[in-house]
Formats: sequence, C-alpha cells, structure tokens
Amino acid sequence: MMSKIHAIVIDPAVRGRLKVGEVEASRPASSEALVRVHAISLNLGEVRTATRANAGWRPGWDLSGVVEQPAADGSGPSAGTRVFGMVHSGSWAELVAVPTNFLSEIPDNVTYAQAATLPVAGLTALFALEKGGFLLNRKVLVTGASGGVGNFTCQLAKQAGAIVTGLVRREERAGCLLRIGVHNVVVGEDVVAARSFGPYDVIVDTLGGKSLHMVSSFLEEGGSCINVGSATEPEMTLQDRLQSVPGGVLVLNGMPPGGVSKDLGRLARMVADGLLHPPIDLEAPWTEIAEVTQSLLKRSIAGKAVLSVS
Repeated sequence: MMSKIHAIVIDPAVRGRLKVGEVEASRPASSEALVRVHAISLNLGEVRTATRANAGWRPGWDLSGVVEQPAADGSGPSAGTRVFGMVHSGSWAELVAVPTNFLSEIPDNVTYAQAATLPVAGLTALFALEKGGFLLNRKVLVTGASGGVGNFTCQLAKQAGAIVTGLVRREERAGCLLRIGVHNVVVGEDVVAARSFGPYDVIVDTLGGKSLHMVSSFLEEGGSCINVGSATEPEMTLQDRLQSVPGGVLVLNGMPPGGVSKDLGRLARMVADGLLHPPIDLEAPWTEIAEVTQSLLKRSIAGKAVLSVS
C-alpha cells in the first residue's frame, strides 16, 4: 500500500483554507475496508467546521468509490465492489478506511456522484421522517426544502404518501420542488407564510433558531417537530435547540453507532428504481474545493455539490 496519498487538508494560508495536499495513507482497522474514492459530496456542517479547524485537519463525511482492500475481519464487501458510505472525518481523499457497517454497495444503474449524496443528507432525511411516524395522508412541512436534506425529506415524505409543503427562501428554488411533486411550495424569508397550509402532523426543520420556534406553533395537536440542524444560526448549540420550543422538540443529532449499511442500501435501491432523485446542483473536480465551499457557505448552491476525486 502507498505510504502517501493526496487528500484535502486545512491550510489557513491558502484561499478558502482548503487545498489538495500529501498525507499519510490510511491504515485500516480489522473492521474497515480501504476504499479508492471516486466522488465526495459536501455538507454545510463539515464545510462550516473547516472554516475554523486547525491546520492539517482533514474534513469530509460522504464518499463513493471501489473497495481496494476488504476488511481483515471478513465483514463488508469484497475487493472491486462499488461502494458508498461515510466516515467521521477525512473522506475527502484518494484512499479512505471506512468501517464496513457504514458502507453499502452501489447498484449497477446508480452513479458514483448519485451515491455520494446519500449518506449524510439522505440518512438525515430518512431518520427524521421515521421519528415522525406513519405519514400516509398526513401533512408534512419541510423548512429549507431546497437544500440537500430538505430536498430528500420532501421526496421521501411524498413517497410515504404525505401531503408535503416545502419552504424555500428564494423564488428560483421553487421550481426544483415542483418538479419532484411537492404539493405546496412557500417562498420567502418569513416562515409565517407556511402556516396557511397547516396545521401539520410532522414538521422537519433544517433552519433552527427563530424559525424553529415559529414553525413549531404550526403543529397539529399531538404532532411532531423534528429539528435536524441550524442552517440560519450556525452557532446555536444542541441544548439551545432542545430548549428553543415550548413543550420540547425532537432533535436528530448524529448517526446510529451500530451502523447504517441497511439504511444506505434502502436509499440506493430507491435511486436505482427511479423513486428517489439525488438533487445534484453542481459537479466539479476536487481541485476546485475552495471555490465550491465558498459557494456552499453563501447558500448559492441548491441541493448537493459533488466533487470527483482524481
């Protein structure tokens, strides 16, 4: 195995604080497969962390690629298998050691780019809706609906038979929701406009802050509000989010420690069957990491940005 590989690292001296540099190659644990990465998907959380992380830190959660070396304990896919998955950090690299319980196979008719969008955004949407319970013919509101998590949430809620309302900030973002069949699209900075389509049985909020406090008042009696982030107030702590709504709010925080392979497989099969459409807004080579992350921070990307690794 090569002792050195290329990866995206923090360098405060360069524009955007991110560059492709040379690092030590991963040394997989017995339960980890070594994956040759083809594509990575960016998430707002990791990009925000990169703006304040120390020099040398390696960001990245999502990845897709090919198993170069299977796990020594015999778990997970064999060498040569197309896979996608996630790690705690460091996925933005040529070669990554990934726990096999956080990996899943890519179906033949799903691309590396599509698969790379699924781990963080797709699983967040899936787990949030599962907290909301039975969705058939129930009213669901999704805030920040044009983002990666929001778009996936709208699609999955619609697949489950819900009546879906999506809230977006800009008029130009409405079209992507109408194309995926969202029943009602509300445009504007003020979330109050979404009240007219309620009350809602389930609200999935990606914004946090004052928006979270407001939309929780749109709930049907006995309904569920699930917060999955704080896009509008990045400094808002988990405790703040828990306490921001009278009567409490469900907060999705992190992934199950036991693994997500089966859930990743569920999402990938839906993409393969044409039931779920990854909202890829931008594809670029990973050498453009600094420019793409700035676009993401400025919220000028709708859906997902995917970078090819080469």
